[in-house]
Amino acid sequence: MKSFDTKLYAVLIALVTFFSVPLWAADAPVSAAVTPSSQVIPLDGIVAVVNDGIITRSELDARYARAVQQIESRHIPMPPRDILQKQLLERMINDRIQLQFAKQTGIHVDATMLDRAVEKIAEQNKLSLPQFKQALAHDGVNFDQFRDDIRDEITLDRLHQRDVVSKVNVSEAEVDAYLAQQAAIGTDQEFHLALITVDIPNNATPEQISAAQAKADAALKKLRAGDDFAQVSTLYSSAPNALEGGDLGWRPAAQIPPQYLDTVRALKPGDFTDVLRSNDGFHILKLIEQRSDNQATIIDQTHARHILIKTNEVVSDADAIKRLNQIRENVLNGSVKFEDMAKKYSDDSSAANGGDLGWLSPGETVPEFEHAMDALKPGEISQPIKTQFGYHLIQVLERRQKDVTLAKRRMLARQAIQARKVEEAQTEWLRELRDRAYVKYFPLPA
Repeated sequence: MKSFDTKLYAVLIALVTFFSVPLWAADAPVSAAVTPSSQVIPLDGIVAVVNDGIITRSELDARYARAVQQIESRHIPMPPRDILQKQLLERMINDRIQLQFAKQTGIHVDATMLDRAVEKIAEQNKLSLPQFKQALAHDGVNFDQFRDDIRDEITLDRLHQRDVVSKVNVSEAEVDAYLAQQAAIGTDQEFHLALITVDIPNNATPEQISAAQAKADAALKKLRAGDDFAQVSTLYSSAPNALEGGDLGWRPAAQIPPQYLDTVRALKPGDFTDVLRSNDGFHILKLIEQRSDNQATIIDQTHARHILIKTNEVVSDADAIKRLNQIRENVLNGSVKFEDMAKKYSDDSSAANGGDLGWLSPGETVPEFEHAMDALKPGEISQPIKTQFGYHLIQVLERRQKDVTLAKRRMLARQAIQARKVEEAQTEWLRELRDRAYVKYFPLPA
């Protein structure tokens, strides 16, 4: 679509609304003078203009139906229709703004990529593609709409990876500081939390801040009256996971803002805080459960080496298997050394080191390689093993157990810092994107 002035577009919509059939009169017939066939044609309503695009009532209705199904599947009490519609519309507007920006900046998901994604989802559900289509139809899900939703999800993920995640770095100094903070806190506690957030806009006026405070206070009043936290989240929270009950998952103590940590620590599972204020808005936290993880982490490691023969137009599968079997036989009868054969024949970068892969931890190699390696005793050589890289001979040299507690803690610290920084960066990035967008609302259907 050729871009044009969005404000002019909104004016045109308003003129159409005023001078012709009301846009909300979805059930009203079009004048016979306009339709020679005198056929009644329903008009879709517009609920919002977003830059040079629109969100229609039918789109909102479809999103509402899916949200109802999702909420019911989670056994969360259903919020009033009008409030849920407003929450969904805000999410749709934010998604539309991001999708428009992705398109403008060259992000495109082609049909091949989309087909692979859908096929992978079917495989994860242990269904063929035709069976998956039938399952969707049984649940009342249109397959073409499902594909469109997956395309949007992939697009948004690629956009976030490019504009947010790729720009977030975690230094070793930050990891050191995080671990020092954990030591100062004196605990390895982790907290499973849920959150209700009421955002404050950038450059908010006193009136906007007061309105946000009143909304957060209303949410707290509902909770104190015994209402379900997940339902109150769908009613009041502006967080991205509001419709999922605000569940944040497990958070280590050091990832919780210091000004809130003592408050969270004082909670018992099932308790929630008063309204908490930050620069971004007002928050209510609920403690679902907590745990400690101060045990040592011991893993089994394997010292192995291999010879890789890649297949191509010249080297067939049969050729690779035959060559590896000959090498294996010669190594076993002592006429050649494994490392010498690796240097001479292996198509892997480890060839220069005689095929030596060093100490391998679980998950560091592809499953087929790991399974074959784990089945060997020290000194044994496998039969030719096929992986995505070609065919391998594997020899296990030795095994050991290693304490990786410190390495694990550093890895978890890095992940926690990364998650926090990405969350903060994405919130600010989306807020700036929204501030630059033109959005006009129309009355929601009753």
